[in-house]
Amino acid sequence: MNKKNIFLWTLYDFANSITTIVFFLYFSQWLVIDKGVPDFWYNMIFTASSVLLLVTAPVLGSVADKTGRQQTYLNGITVLMFISFLLVTVIALFFPQKVFLAVLFFVLANYFYQFSFVFYNALLRYIAPPEKWGRISGIGQVGNWVGQIIGLLITLPFASGAVYLVGEAGRAQTFLPATMIFFILALPMLLFFVLPKQQAVGSKVSLKEEYTNYWSQFRGLVSSPGMGYFLLAYFFFNDAILTASNNFPIYLQKVFNVSDGTKSMLLLGILATAAVGAFCTGWVADRVGLKRTLMVVLSSYIIIFPALGLASNFTLFVIFTVLMGFMYGSTWAVTRAVMTALCPKEKLNFGFSFYTLAERVSTLVGPLSWGLVTALFVGLGPTRYRVAITAMAVFVAIGIFFLRKIEIPEQGNVVL
Repeated sequence: MNKKNIFLWTLYDFANSITTIVFFLYFSQWLVIDKGVPDFWYNMIFTASSVLLLVTAPVLGSVADKTGRQQTYLNGITVLMFISFLLVTVIALFFPQKVFLAVLFFVLANYFYQFSFVFYNALLRYIAPPEKWGRISGIGQVGNWVGQIIGLLITLPFASGAVYLVGEAGRAQTFLPATMIFFILALPMLLFFVLPKQQAVGSKVSLKEEYTNYWSQFRGLVSSPGMGYFLLAYFFFNDAILTASNNFPIYLQKVFNVSDGTKSMLLLGILATAAVGAFCTGWVADRVGLKRTLMVVLSSYIIIFPALGLASNFTLFVIFTVLMGFMYGSTWAVTRAVMTALCPKEKLNFGFSFYTLAERVSTLVGPLSWGLVTALFVGLGPTRYRVAITAMAVFVAIGIFFLRKIEIPEQGNVVL
């Protein structure tokens, strides 16, 4: 096990989470509140990014599997992501009237961000032995959550106006420090990460042939033991978890009418407990087994979501929120290790492209389900949001149903 590679791998996740949390928090407000762009068009940014991902990520993932060049692709995509975020920053600061250009480059930045995880996640197999996939995946997730906390804290003085750099004042001031810090911290991964040399499957790869064989390769992937059921399970429980988290600020406002300061403190609390959850659960998964650990984590949501919906006392609500944060961090630490264990080694990058796509598609479908519930029960007032978050438990239960059908190869050190 190469400790230097593990450190660089974790540092990379730490770096890109700084940029993404800042842009997702402040660019949305810059666009919708400061520039008056309707919410619908902001959400279409993620739809466009997902479509681009669908038509490119599996193909390039397959090419990487056959040529062994996943590290080269990750480096290139990271540079393109940096350039895209930098262009958004320049436009927001110096040409704030060019809203369409800012949106266009943000679509590309979000696309490259999601694309990078196709190759980044697949590296887990190469940086740690199978019996440590859970804990190393957890350490990577810790880097992600801590990066988000640091990103929020670093840019807070810029967002509040206490610190001014150049260009348009306000939320746009946060973009430049976040972008530059991201690239500086991502550089060590690009320069010093050493992936064991991969043997190319073929000397020549045709993109036309890859697109022609797109669906046949996908059918081959999901026919691998456990892969089809896992991607289906992941879609459902990820759908519920991300939908609940994305609507959490609205829930706080509509149900408890809390201040923005309280929301920020709760968000920081969730990120902190998510980091703890990722680290602890990754270690536990290596000890007791990936499937058993993931089943326990997911089962907790079936209790937590209804508890959040029923809690009328805000203090009790906060307690369940902290518990949800712990499980939130645990979820992706374990699912990444499960995906690594199930996916055939020769299709690792191709497989992780659909792992990423399952997450992106769930962010399209999830809001529809939440919106439908809140629309159907509009007569209940704020109570409809309690119904909506409780209903998320149903999606988790469906995910558990499919997960039960999977046999995950257990690695060494599992205590049965």
